[in-house]
Amino acid sequence: MRICLVSMQSVTPYSQSKIVDPEVFPKKEKEGAEEYDKRLWKEKSTFNSDDVVCIPAMALKMAVDEAVKRLNIGIAGRGKSTYTKFFVAGQICEGDVPIGVHRKDLEQITIWANADGVRGSGKRVKRRFPYVQQWVGIARFAILDEVIPNAVFEKAVIEAGRLIGIGRFRPEKGGFLGRFTVSGFEWSEV
Repeated sequence: MRICLVSMQSVTPYSQSKIVDPEVFPKKEKEGAEEYDKRLWKEKSTFNSDDVVCIPAMALKMAVDEAVKRLNIGIAGRGKSTYTKFFVAGQICEGDVPIGVHRKDLEQITIWANADGVRGSGKRVKRRFPYVQQWVGIARFAILDEVIPNAVFEKAVIEAGRLIGIGRFRPEKGGFLGRFTVSGFEWSEV
């Protein structure tokens, strides 16, 4: 198994939109949807035990999977096979990635969004989301499938940052937030 430490930094701001569990954070008596959103907007972020904002590991894994799918790189000697299925099963980001922003330092962005979350569905309401202007982080990926070459993995991660992105309103979904660049790869065998 190979391990790749990927040093990343933001190109555009990053905004998260994790669902706030009403069983964990119930509404207060006579609290409306807007007041609830105002009170709990920070809970839409993922935090580690030190209350530092983290990029969810699966967000990065799925961004890399989508990037390699779009790159459509053929595997030499395997006909029309591409790396897509090998990435889905053969690479994983091993843990959430702290990005150096503490819960108390989070900024807020307020947008007009569809009340039901479905684009173009009708009524719009104000929604508040965590907003990070700049960040840096190091993701640890495990490459489990020997079919995946280092160079193809690196290309997929770079394209994930450029074309797919992470978080709310990312390029993959027609937005412009959550783009990142890679400043380095460090490989090791375990």
